[in-house]
Amino acid sequence: MRNPKAPWLIPVLATGLLTLVTAWHRTPTEVDLALVLAVDVSTSMDPDEQDLQRQGYVEAFRSVSVHQAIHGGTLGRIAVTYVEWAGAHPRFQNVVVPWTILESSKDGVAFAERLARAPIHRAAGTSISEAIDFSIALLSSGHFLAPRRVIDISGDGSSNQGRLVTEARDEAVARGVTINGLPILLKEPEGRENASIDAYYRDCVIGGSNAFMIPVRERSQFLFETRTKIIREIAGVSPGPVWPTQP
Repeated sequence: MRNPKAPWLIPVLATGLLTLVTAWHRTPTEVDLALVLAVDVSTSMDPDEQDLQRQGYVEAFRSVSVHQAIHGGTLGRIAVTYVEWAGAHPRFQNVVVPWTILESSKDGVAFAERLARAPIHRAAGTSISEAIDFSIALLSSGHFLAPRRVIDISGDGSSNQGRLVTEARDEAVARGVTINGLPILLKEPEGRENASIDAYYRDCVIGGSNAFMIPVRERSQFLFETRTKIIREIAGVSPGPVWPTQP
């Protein structure tokens, strides 16, 4: 004898199955690291410096050594996004490459190629605090679970707009986020505020567990130092002093 209630079970079971499938698809991806690459595109950066900066990150993610560092993690994958930033008035932050999971060498190369094809913008002002706040929002929006969250700030000047950079840094660190730095010193400083940008990054920008910075003083260093910094961030180890000595 047919159960008259049976037809009602079909949509119920279908709905339950759809809910389970949807929940499975929404399960966050576990990664070893969530990394925001936040790069300065303010007008204090010459176009050739901006090209060099971009190329440093492109070549890093093409690098076998970076791929090996990713594979060497507990899970063997990371989440990374690339952001351009400048001033607070008008506010300028631009996501060039959105959150991407890198697990294989192919993933790393694809990320590098996407970055290489993207145009480089320029905007007025320098607000490192806005860059940090924007990066924190990105870390909260990513669909992943990461035991380590890092913001990688590169730039050639001190913050001159927005709230105090130390306030933004301290709030980020209180949330368990690490901020590392790549201060760029490729030309003579034009003012006292930029005369010791490496010291400024050390004292006001970087912070958190195993935080470090690597100053770039020569164009010939840029590709190597950018790759080295990313490898250290992926590995999650302290490089020693936060202000490395120059050879």
